[in-house]
Amino acid sequence: MVRIRSQCAQVATNVSEQKHQVSRAKRSSALGSRAFRGSTVWFTGLSGAGKTSIAFALEAYLVSKGIPAYGLDGDNIRTGLNKNLGFSKEDREENIRRVAEVAKLFADSGVVCLCSFVSPFAEDREVARRIHTDAELPFFEVFIDTPLEVCEQRDTKGLYKKAREGQIKGFTGITQEYERPEAPELVVQTVGRSVEASTMDVVSLLENEGIIPHFESGRLGVEELFIYGNRLDSAREEAARISPLAITELDLQWVQVLSEGWAYPLKGFMREHEYLQTLHFNCLTLSDGSVINQSVPVVLPVHTEDKDRLQGATAIALTYNGVSIAILRSPEFYPHRKEERCGRQFSIYDTKHPYIKMIEESGDWLVGGTLEVLERVRWHDGLDAYRLTPNELRTKFREMNADAVFAFQSANAGAGRPHGALHCSTYASVVLKFCSTPDASESVSSESVVGLHVRARLTIGRVVLKAQLRNPIHNGHALLMTDTKRQLVERGYKKPVLLLHPLGGWTKDDDVPLDVRMNQHRAVLAEGVLDPATTVLAIFPSPMMYAGPTEVQWHAKCRMNAGANHYIVGRDPAGLPRPGGGGDLFDPRHGALVLKMAPGLNDLEIIPFRVAAYDTSVGRMAFFDPTRKEDFDFISGTRMRGLARDGKEPPKGFMAPTAWKVLADYYQSLKSNMEP
Repeated sequence: MVRIRSQCAQVATNVSEQKHQVSRAKRSSALGSRAFRGSTVWFTGLSGAGKTSIAFALEAYLVSKGIPAYGLDGDNIRTGLNKNLGFSKEDREENIRRVAEVAKLFADSGVVCLCSFVSPFAEDREVARRIHTDAELPFFEVFIDTPLEVCEQRDTKGLYKKAREGQIKGFTGITQEYERPEAPELVVQTVGRSVEASTMDVVSLLENEGIIPHFESGRLGVEELFIYGNRLDSAREEAARISPLAITELDLQWVQVLSEGWAYPLKGFMREHEYLQTLHFNCLTLSDGSVINQSVPVVLPVHTEDKDRLQGATAIALTYNGVSIAILRSPEFYPHRKEERCGRQFSIYDTKHPYIKMIEESGDWLVGGTLEVLERVRWHDGLDAYRLTPNELRTKFREMNADAVFAFQSANAGAGRPHGALHCSTYASVVLKFCSTPDASESVSSESVVGLHVRARLTIGRVVLKAQLRNPIHNGHALLMTDTKRQLVERGYKKPVLLLHPLGGWTKDDDVPLDVRMNQHRAVLAEGVLDPATTVLAIFPSPMMYAGPTEVQWHAKCRMNAGANHYIVGRDPAGLPRPGGGGDLFDPRHGALVLKMAPGLNDLEIIPFRVAAYDTSVGRMAFFDPTRKEDFDFISGTRMRGLARDGKEPPKGFMAPTAWKVLADYYQSLKSNMEP
């Protein structure tokens, strides 16, 4: 029987508890939850057992699901709140009592509080429990049962060695007994298991206790819209019988996006209620009440004659070049109010904007419905092998044993931006934090950074982030990516993997074509500027809409579905100049600001990064040093295009020679085609 020591004696006699006017239910509602989730998970075990690793991994998982959580770690607490306490028995008792009181306040506010403390005495842990039960708050004791010899092998701080040598007195497990819990809510064995697996044990506990909803933690990917087997044979026969609707190449790109799961949980082209939610709220509310970001319409325009012909059909065969691609079931027709759509999506209605022009030329009706896709969309351009679906990318990263995946995106050097608008300093790089490693999401200084389009969905222990690249890679980009890898290794990651993810859908006529960008990227890899063994080059199939902050959310949401939860966005992502002149169409700062506030992107964390430019003093790309700014040359996209068109070489060290040749050959071919 554990003897309960009297809780801290009350020194003051003229105090009384003050009752809050705000109920726990109202606090939960303010936090976006229909249920009160406030509780404390108390991780106990020897130093080095894995308490903090599991607690912080759990914190990341819960926050990614929109559940407020906060981790209290023993070292962190002793550098602040309890820095006046030592390691005597009395001080250990007071340390735990204070932490338990703080945890109670977190839990009372609706937060899941995760406490990772050795807490060697059963009596102290029971006091922590009593503090919560007296306040009618759930308390879960989780024993991280790692043998002493394993903890000593993991001794990254060298504490066990010092304790064995007598330099540390009263060290738990060596000269101080650890009292094993007799009846914890959960015992977690860590030997031979990953942090991911151990964390999911605690997730299951919280699910079973009703603290958090039951998530699809076992699902390895997103739902695709392909049909297979006998259903495919019958669907092909059906498609040949039912009324057809010819779709455009742009429509087919959206079919690919939907079918591969990039737009999950959409089941097909939007019906009117989904379209209106997207247009006016930038999100969808699902049947369970959860909110998913969806900032751009994924719709299928049709002309009036087709609408009149197909009205009342229960299913429509979507065809491209006379071939059945998919079946659209239970079709719903509704007006395509183009001016309203463009005003909401682009903030203007000007047909000199290239995507608005396509909208204006499309049909006056939209048709939505459930999509059944007969087969993978293939473009037969020699690049289909690079068009990996979200699920295939997840599998690829697992096969590579990646414990971190980071990604990069920059603006398009061929996008026709004003002179000087695109510097070689404009870039983005992504850092992914895996649950088994230290936090890799530290922020560093940020200046003019071009937007990174990332779509992320956290899978516990396997955070995968994908990025959009619309720019040829120069050595400044490579510097940023290799430096990111270096930082990840220094933080304890074993196998960081870089994902290059160029956008492969429709782009403006003056953008660098996909095949040129891919050839240039492959040249960079072939020259070893980037490590081919730790880089995945893949194509993101979405069309480019040039819709600024609205589109930034779309790319973020798509990458969330592929497993990422970190996003770097900078100056004017997904933007372009105002049609007809007059500066940028969108405020260059708003992409990053909007992402921080966007609904339904709970998995997303915005991370700033540094600026790189050409350092003339050493003849290579380097991080910008404002104390000697005269040494740095910010090479604009306009200047780079001019050098390439004129057959001139850039400064040595700016770009890999074979990669520059790919770019120069392209621009010179344009020049020769324009000459009489």
